Amino acid sequence: MSADFFLDTNILVYSFDESDLQKQRKSQNLIADALRTGSGAISWQVVQEFLNVALHKWKSPMTTDDAMSYFSSTLEPLCSVFPSASIWRSALSLQAQSQYRMYDSLIVASALQSGANILYSEDLQSGRHFDRLEIRNPF
Repeated sequence: MSADFFLDTNILVYSFDESDLQKQRKSQNLIADALRTGSGAISWQVVQEFLNVALHKWKSPMTTDDAMSYFSSTLEPLCSVFPSASIWRSALSLQAQSQYRMYDSLIVASALQSGANILYSEDLQSGRHFDRLEIRNPF
C-alpha cells in the first residue's frame, strides 16, 4: 500500500517538544492523521533515529517502557520501509544528485519507496522535488 506522505524523524521528535507548542501540535496532528487514515509512513531509519533521541538525547529521556509503548502504538504501525539493497542504491544515487548527506538521502529514498508524494521534514529543502516526491516543511 502506498503512503500519501512520509514523516522525517524531526516530526516525531517535535511531537514531544513542549518548548514549541505550535510545532508540537502540528507534529502531533500529522502523526495522528497518519495513524487514523493509514496515509503516512516512516522507515526503519526514522524508528532508529527517534528511539536514539528519545532514549539518550532528551533532558528527560523516555523510559524503556515508554519507548516500548510508543513503538507499539506509533512507530511500528507507521513503519513500512525496511533496509534493502535497492534503498541503499537509490540513496547513493540521490546523494550524488542532491549533495545531501547519506542519512538524508536514505530518508528521501525511503519516502520514494513508500510511494509518498510528500516528505514532511524541517531539515531538507522545502519545495524541492525528487520525481513525484515534494519535500515540505510543515512548520
